[in-house]
Amino acid sequence: MTTRPLGAQISHMLKDRGVDTIFGIPGVHNQEMYRGIEEAGITHVLARHEQGAGFMADGYARATGKVGVAYVISGPGLCNIMTPMGQAYSDSVPMLVLSSVLDETEAKRGQLHQMKDQEGAAATVCDWSATARTADASYQLIDRALMQMAAGVPSPKHIQVPIAQLEAQAPAAPMCPADWPTCAEPAPLQCSTLTDRIRTAKRPLFIFGGGAVRGVESWLPHFLRLNAASFTTYAGRGIIPDDSPLHYGASLPRQSSADVIASADLIIAVGTRLSEVDLWRDDLGHTAPMIRIDLDQESLSDRHHADIRILADASAHLTESLMQIEGVKETTWTAQEVAKTRARWRAELDAERPGILPVVDALKSALPANTMIFSDMTQFAYAAKEIYPMDRPAHWHHPYGFGTLGYALPAAIGGKIGVGNQPVVAILGDYGFQYTVQELAVAVELELTLPVIIWDNGKLGEIEDSMVAAQIAPNAVIQRNPDFLKLAEAYGAASAQPQTLGDFADALHTALARKGPTVIRVVSNIAQ
Repeated sequence: MTTRPLGAQISHMLKDRGVDTIFGIPGVHNQEMYRGIEEAGITHVLARHEQGAGFMADGYARATGKVGVAYVISGPGLCNIMTPMGQAYSDSVPMLVLSSVLDETEAKRGQLHQMKDQEGAAATVCDWSATARTADASYQLIDRALMQMAAGVPSPKHIQVPIAQLEAQAPAAPMCPADWPTCAEPAPLQCSTLTDRIRTAKRPLFIFGGGAVRGVESWLPHFLRLNAASFTTYAGRGIIPDDSPLHYGASLPRQSSADVIASADLIIAVGTRLSEVDLWRDDLGHTAPMIRIDLDQESLSDRHHADIRILADASAHLTESLMQIEGVKETTWTAQEVAKTRARWRAELDAERPGILPVVDALKSALPANTMIFSDMTQFAYAAKEIYPMDRPAHWHHPYGFGTLGYALPAAIGGKIGVGNQPVVAILGDYGFQYTVQELAVAVELELTLPVIIWDNGKLGEIEDSMVAAQIAPNAVIQRNPDFLKLAEAYGAASAQPQTLGDFADALHTALARKGPTVIRVVSNIAQ
């Protein structure tokens, strides 16, 4: 059958482009989008709230590297998913949100789900938002969105289709182009610039961000021969093995990291915005020349004033450049100075967040090596993402830029759906868990093996600390929590409350062996 309602054709088109999972909630206004889902062979995951659907699509995208797709209704459905769209935009996550929209809004008021400017509202939290008023426009916009996310900077897009168009008969979408792009090409004319600078440097220092994650295996062996020091941003953790002797880890926010950076004679920043949430200071601290390698032109022209700007795919450019440097390079960096500095930074962190690091260490010891972690805005994660040793990239996901509470549970659900049997863990604070607790029903419904760790200190601990530091009497930071174990059981999940770190490890092992989610409540004063 070549002619179907457009809503059904869209699902068939997405399947042809490699989409196998869609997250969302059906409603009267977008039900035509659901007509073709099963026929196309796509799995639909029913969220309990559109915010949850968006975070699931985000988690799925981060875990798999594929585009996370969500279907929502007009009006409140779109408004509810705008927070996840903003999170995906801040963290460069490929997400496609498809929504319905009213056919006419100017001359007719009082319609169900009516907004003044739905397209404009969505545009504030994503790369672009567009209205497809014909079948051909729908197909072209979907291909444009998917192609840009495959070949450029990954970021969310929103496409809305009028309800009457979704219902109207339409021809099938064109077949997927044979030359569908996978990544950007390198900039070969500039490779000699990078290699020449590295060859003459005595203390080269690399900073890797999340944009350098793809294709690490192709250039990492060449990088390790350089004897260059390195940092990663939080999003780039695992790109350089944590036990690499000249690797400073994800400690850029340590104020004294500026002193280390100032001692370098060449800075190469790869796939990173060097944003506020990467540094927590205005300046990187470098005095040496800086080379930036990025697909994002905005990053190449930011306040850090790079001396050399290379617009290229990080993996392709690093591979082509570094392989030209033969043998092992001699530098003045030493493993002893790096180890001493890292030990000092760990001691600082332990003093700032007492009681957390032993639990982080216990978590690392208990989890399988390939575990994927999704964390929320909670003090436990703030400490862990600085010192948790990562042996591979793209395995700890956090709402870095937008900083949305309630991210981790639905994102971990989306991630678990994406990676299948691979272990996945969610880490949340007691307050953030309650933002999206209803999505626990999805994990129960799908029988997902998913430990959900709640770090429970009975308050908004980070806000309380900030208020005290600002000499503000702590206000509105203490809340009355529910019984999390009974709440979990009410949803049909298992639950545990370990009393010691040994019990914590046992609870994790049990949860990872069980079909279905397990809520593990860890009190902040757990016995060491």
